[in-house]
Amino acid sequence: MIKASIIENSRKEKTTQVDYNGFIGSCPSGASTGKNETPIFRKKIDTEVKEFNQIAKSLEKIEINKFGDLKLIEEKLKDFGANIIISTEFAILHSKQGYKWINSLIDFPKPLGNVIGGGAHFKGKGTSFQEFLVVDNNSKSFLDSSLTNKKIHLELREELEVYDNKFNGEMTDEGAWAPTQLEDEDVLKIVFNVAKKYNANIGLDIASSQFFKDGKYHYRKNVLTKDEQIDFVNSLIKKYNLFYVEDPLDETDFEGFSYIHKKGLIVGDDLTCTKKELLQKAVHYNSINSLIIKPNQVGSLVKMKETVEYAQANKIKTVFSHRSGETMDTALSHLALGFNADFLKVSVLGKEREAKIKEIIKIEKSFS
Repeated sequence: MIKASIIENSRKEKTTQVDYNGFIGSCPSGASTGKNETPIFRKKIDTEVKEFNQIAKSLEKIEINKFGDLKLIEEKLKDFGANIIISTEFAILHSKQGYKWINSLIDFPKPLGNVIGGGAHFKGKGTSFQEFLVVDNNSKSFLDSSLTNKKIHLELREELEVYDNKFNGEMTDEGAWAPTQLEDEDVLKIVFNVAKKYNANIGLDIASSQFFKDGKYHYRKNVLTKDEQIDFVNSLIKKYNLFYVEDPLDETDFEGFSYIHKKGLIVGDDLTCTKKELLQKAVHYNSINSLIIKPNQVGSLVKMKETVEYAQANKIKTVFSHRSGETMDTALSHLALGFNADFLKVSVLGKEREAKIKEIIKIEKSFS
């Protein structure tokens, strides 16, 4: 039996859930989205769910053996939005033993933790930068690395209470602390100092397109030209030894990305939208050396696989990422394992985020 229904994500927004012979798949959605993302719904969600259930019998007849057979499902659902397609494919993935269906020879990714946030994840009331990130590249296990992220997250609350007199434990949609009285570099300095105690690396998701308007970057207290933004980001990379910088420029500026220092990871998200053709353009311009993978950006696990394989063939690191409106589904964890992702980007707090971390820890323990 195959049946779709409507559930709420972590932001209390409607999203889809699909029951595939007793295996459940559900799809997240983003607050900060790229212009080139596949539409999450092509009609009203109620209409899509109703129409999906009307053709469910025909979907039951499709035989799915190997990963590539998902294309048969996608062809049948070509008139639907990304969310119901991905929900269906996640459910199928769970029915096929998750990562084992993709690859039995797995490497464990490093957990990239979102510890402080602002931007679209806090309705523009906090920092311009969307995420301040930490990663423990030195611990030998996923479990130990994730524990480091939790310790840093916990200590950062205490630090923010010292430096932001209005901070009282507020959080973004993703469970990251959300100060409102500090500028971006003030926060970065705090994260840098705390992470240093744990020998952890730090990074930023700048999400520049969210504050790019009329050809300029509009921060709370100043406005930067493209060249000034490039210089600013490069200065932060040097000053704070940034390991990771995501979307430092507007999502259309492939050439501009090439001027960002590649000392660490320069990551495309809105720039590439998990789409192979956009990644090819980024490779042509030498825009990035790493990219975000979000299945519902492209609305197809088959196309996502093509993007991942092209990235790996071109020595581009892969970062499988959650979204701000998450569900309890753990398919992302299995995809990260199955495709040997370099990083899994999730927040430290929130049951929907922790479910993905716990899933990998459980699998890691089964290998020991």
